[in-house]
Amino acid sequence: MVGDRRRAEAGDTPVVAFLYTMGCLMLLPLLMLGLMVAKAFGREIITEEIVLNSLPQPFDGFRILFITDIHRRRLPSKQLSLLKSKVDVVFVGGDLTERNSPLERLDYNMTLLASIAPTYAVHGNHDYKANITIVDNIIRSKGVRLLQDENVAIERQDTTLWLTGVDYPKSGGKIAYAPLPPLPFSETDHPCRIILVHDPLWLSQCSSMPADLVLAGHTHGGQIILPFIGRSKRIESFYHTYDAGTFEWPKGDNNKDFAKVLISRGFGTAHLPLRWGSPAQMHVLTLRRGTSA
Repeated sequence: MVGDRRRAEAGDTPVVAFLYTMGCLMLLPLLMLGLMVAKAFGREIITEEIVLNSLPQPFDGFRILFITDIHRRRLPSKQLSLLKSKVDVVFVGGDLTERNSPLERLDYNMTLLASIAPTYAVHGNHDYKANITIVDNIIRSKGVRLLQDENVAIERQDTTLWLTGVDYPKSGGKIAYAPLPPLPFSETDHPCRIILVHDPLWLSQCSSMPADLVLAGHTHGGQIILPFIGRSKRIESFYHTYDAGTFEWPKGDNNKDFAKVLISRGFGTAHLPLRWGSPAQMHVLTLRRGTSA
């Protein structure tokens, strides 16, 4: 009897081990899926300083809240409200909403951002897929300045920081952009300029960049970058290099200087609320005057 029981127990051991292994293998994808959802709904604020050689002295320490690619997400009121009086402006880099996203959410998000500091925004591709007339009316009704291929002067102590908003092409392809609007300066002047554009692919048609800082989004940093596989190979080759982070682009001036380029991973997601290897982010940028300015 004892021998039979031992043989039965010994015979059960492989079955138990098999079932345990299968259970773990089935649990692993669910665990990974949960982590991907958690990353998609992250609220990290990246703080960093950006040195600009042409920055006027009164703007040293100027702080920017930069958010892009909100899509369907609701901005965190408690977290962002803490930035009131701590940032000087808010820049929104496109994809403020998307098709079938509740318009009440766009209304709420724009109201929140405009309550923090003067807010400027540009369109993204998903904004144009929604009802753009209603979208624009909501944006503007909340006091947000929507820039469509235009410059705006930000003044401080009789000095100017120029912001240029580049509108996403309504039709004609991904790079059919309007010409960059010129600043009201002669070639001998050296204004400090920030360009706000949704898609960094815009840079691919620019051999030089008459600006000091370019802020962009759109890429989501790849959104899902799987271990050993990486990002999708079907995307534009440009994004294989310029996906997220800080880069440089030649200004084309006599000093052989470079413009800073910051590409954000964005706050929301496209298609599915999933991220891996590219968590959601917002930015608080502090501008600093370069020693050679």
